[in-house]
Amino acid sequence: MQLFAGLTLYGWSMAMMVRSELGLDPWDVFHDGVSRWMGLSFGTVVIVVGLFVLALWIPLRQWPGLGTVANAIVIGLVTDLGLALLSTPDSLPARIGLLIGGIVLNGLAGGMYIGSQFGAGPRDGLMTGLVRRTGRSIRLVRTSLELTVLALGWLLGGVVGVGTVLYALMIGPLVQVFLPRLTVELPADRVPLNVEATGSAAGPAAGDTR
Repeated sequence: MQLFAGLTLYGWSMAMMVRSELGLDPWDVFHDGVSRWMGLSFGTVVIVVGLFVLALWIPLRQWPGLGTVANAIVIGLVTDLGLALLSTPDSLPARIGLLIGGIVLNGLAGGMYIGSQFGAGPRDGLMTGLVRRTGRSIRLVRTSLELTVLALGWLLGGVVGVGTVLYALMIGPLVQVFLPRLTVELPADRVPLNVEATGSAAGPAAGDTR
């Protein structure tokens, strides 16, 4: 229940940030750009990209958990639902409130989803797999991935703005606050489904939980 509640809230928070039109996190800038370029819904692009990234786990010898597969599908479906129900406010203060509320809810949702201990999201699993295979630092691999998708998304017309900066500054501390309170304690003889593949219990290095 915690896993799917977290994924649902995560998708809704993404819809809130999209409707604020004040900037998105790097991966969502990429999703937004691809959506505009291909004429697909935002949520559909989230699903397609998630499944494509998941396929990249194969050469990295990663093994997905239940949360990994659910992440690749549920978030995109809920995001499209949220975008259908939400509209962009006319006033700037309301848009700012929508953005900040989306970021805070995203941090809470991330804590719920990660804390359920059912495996890393496709994008974080790609990061940890590259770290393990290349021997490079998490900081270098994560930064390289996010700068790459941010640049590609911006070139494709994805929304970059103050929200992009706020997300980068707020999401790490928010997840750090929520995650310890929401982590499910597992029995000593059990480990998360993909802990051996990723080398961690499924937590993100700096905030993005997908």
